[in-house]
Amino acid sequence: MSAERGRILVTSPVYDPAGAETGARLLAAGYAIDLQPRLGVRSPEELQALLGDAVGAIASTDPFTRDVIEASPALRVIARVGVGSDSIDREAADAAGVAIAITPGQNAETVADHALGLILALVRKIAVQDRAVRAGRWERVGAMAPGELFGRTVGLIGAGEIGRAVIRRLQGFGVTLVAYDPAVASLAGVEMLPSVEALLRRADIVSLHAPLIHATRHIIDAERLALMKPTALLVNTARGGLVDQPALLQALRDQRIAGAALDVFETEPPDAGEFAALETLILSPHLAGISHESIRRMTVMATDSVLRVLAGEMPATVINAEACRRRRP
Repeated sequence: MSAERGRILVTSPVYDPAGAETGARLLAAGYAIDLQPRLGVRSPEELQALLGDAVGAIASTDPFTRDVIEASPALRVIARVGVGSDSIDREAADAAGVAIAITPGQNAETVADHALGLILALVRKIAVQDRAVRAGRWERVGAMAPGELFGRTVGLIGAGEIGRAVIRRLQGFGVTLVAYDPAVASLAGVEMLPSVEALLRRADIVSLHAPLIHATRHIIDAERLALMKPTALLVNTARGGLVDQPALLQALRDQRIAGAALDVFETEPPDAGEFAALETLILSPHLAGISHESIRRMTVMATDSVLRVLAGEMPATVINAEACRRRRP
């Protein structure tokens, strides 16, 4: 896979290596494309072997640990197809002068669509009723009767670009909106609350839209789940590590909350056996940010970031700009 200017490892499973706006641009610039899509769990050792002498990576949520980065001396840029960079050791990348690029704003509306879809599916018990009808049951009332979104209090943890897109959608449903985000002082039509605890006590529906950092890991744990109403619903389309997953599953088994929807998991893909017999849980395979439209936007932006960094530029998509300036010779 030799090429005049080096090899680009592509682990994103949605990347088009022949696309005129994606892979064809890399080839035209003199780079070889090494397509190794991440379709399941990938260990740091496996990633390290794949990276080898690659000068760049267009990546899924592969584990770019310190050991992986330090063992890849030719690597100059990691472009994530998405906005999360928690799978990359930021300190190690900074020390090595490896630029980390993301694709901000390219899937915010897509994630917001999915979050709203999961909220409505939980409230209306769509997944449960689908399984019932397929099994020959016709249970429209009693425990199987759905609720309505109108009049409920929806709480968002995180009110950045994605959170605000969700808020715009919810404002037409006649709900009360509350949010917690220490970086946001005010939002029109939304009551900003002083703590996660205050939000969990108030909300009928909780939707997570925070980044995964040290301060937010397991922001929803057993203690905080105990603060939620027994009729409350939880939706996570952000990062799996925001939720203590075993604690959530136990809360659902014990009927301490009424339901949950997860698009993201602490380990991806998760062990399917964990979810057995949990009728009040809706699952999707980390696709909240994926649509035909968002795939194109994200992969084009990631391609552009790689080409620009390798050309010596510093695009706005790079989140550790100083690392670019300290780029290794």
